[in-house]
Amino acid sequence: MARKKQELGRFTDVALLVLISLAEGQKHGYRMINDIEEFSGTALEPGTLYGALMRLEERGWIEPVESAERRKPYRITDGGRAALSEQLATLRRIEQAGARRTEIAWGLA
Repeated sequence: MARKKQELGRFTDVALLVLISLAEGQKHGYRMINDIEEFSGTALEPGTLYGALMRLEERGWIEPVESAERRKPYRITDGGRAALSEQLATLRRIEQAGARRTEIAWGLA
């Protein structure tokens, strides 16, 4: 029996989702929340997002962009792009290992 997506839970790292969103271009928080939900199906609460933004900024992976508007946009830094690239490579290795092991466990290999 197939389970609904929400019953399975989410395996997400908010920082990773933020970096993926900002890799496309600078965004303010509300736009990031919408973008992340659109591409990942993960609905973030503002407090969760802003905590991640603070940690990413402290690491130097994102930075605020000057804006005359009330909303504060952010952009990914070169260090953030490098961290994102490394994390995505790790996730690809994990996905490949998981696929191979699933095939073995199900007798498909």
